[in-house]
Amino acid sequence: MSDRLISAPSLAELQTHRSEKWRGFTHDILPLPVAEMDFPVADGIREVLSEMISKSDLGYLGSIPEMGTSFSGFAKRRWNWDVEPTFVRIATDVGVAVVELLRVFAKPGDKVLISSPVYQNFYTWINETKIAMVDVPFIKNAEEADGTGWSHDWAGIEKAYQSGLKVHLLCSPHNPMGKVYSREDLLRIVALSKKHGVIVISDEIHAPLTFKEQPFTPLLALGEDAAEVGVAVNAASKGWNIAGLKCAIIISQSAKMHEKLNELPPALHYRASLLGAFATVAAFEKGELWLNTVIEQLDHNRKLIAELIKEKIPTIGYTIPHCSYLAWLDVSKLNLGEDPGAAIVERAKVAFNPGHIYGASGKDYVRLNFATSPEIITEAFNRMARAL
Repeated sequence: MSDRLISAPSLAELQTHRSEKWRGFTHDILPLPVAEMDFPVADGIREVLSEMISKSDLGYLGSIPEMGTSFSGFAKRRWNWDVEPTFVRIATDVGVAVVELLRVFAKPGDKVLISSPVYQNFYTWINETKIAMVDVPFIKNAEEADGTGWSHDWAGIEKAYQSGLKVHLLCSPHNPMGKVYSREDLLRIVALSKKHGVIVISDEIHAPLTFKEQPFTPLLALGEDAAEVGVAVNAASKGWNIAGLKCAIIISQSAKMHEKLNELPPALHYRASLLGAFATVAAFEKGELWLNTVIEQLDHNRKLIAELIKEKIPTIGYTIPHCSYLAWLDVSKLNLGEDPGAAIVERAKVAFNPGHIYGASGKDYVRLNFATSPEIITEAFNRMARAL
């Protein structure tokens, strides 16, 4: 392993933080659930925030053409994706963006497709809009070509499309499995959507944090059919750890879809944060060196987990994720009962996200956030090894 590239603060300092991750548990519990990073904020973001605060520039968000041009530049450099800057819109956060998009493309009682296990707030958003959820779960498949151990149930997905779907809500890259969809899989979804008149909303919030061996493909970079049926949602909140600043973006790829999105409430833009919007611009324009450094540290950490499992608790199942900083751990062989996450908190004083919140097929799993120091990750496994 190479020397550490970016350092998280000490546990004692992190325990002074005010976010949910650090206020959600007493200090005797090591918290590794909420998907936020423990690393210092990128200098470019810190500078723009400091400047705005020093000038008392803290009013309401207004015109910000820099958002479209900054994301367009980042998307071209990162993924060779050509984005029209004027087709980039602002929302409060990814959750609000998805809820409002669901309201544009469906009405209560219409059907929306998901595939569990999936990010738990997908269920929250769907419930909020009163749309009927159709779940076609991923299939556990040790032979899956990408090595994640989970594959699409294509027969089930096609059957769901034929049943009269309005929307397919996609988590791409996938949380919590760490799966990055292949270009072929995305093209298959686009073809089904085109055939059956379904809109695909692609939540791409983890896209900046993908690793080299499984390149990320933006849904809207896949040609005219994708532009016709797709909408993407993204943010700097995961990639640069600024979720508390409240800003996300909605991207369309065709003039027709851009026009359709004029049905979104105008207030969607103004409910975002002024600080969040300009911090996001700084991330896209000036934050790539920091992002690359963080990805190298996360690469170290995801491999460290494999080593710690092998050394200390080899009965845990773990596939190294292809994106982000979330490890999807199979703890079924530990015999921890109906709620393994709760048992680990009680016995080992380590908090993970319990797998059942992502769907029934996740009940034997926990999700670990490894965007922290190697010392904290090692301490978590030491605690588990002693207690379990």
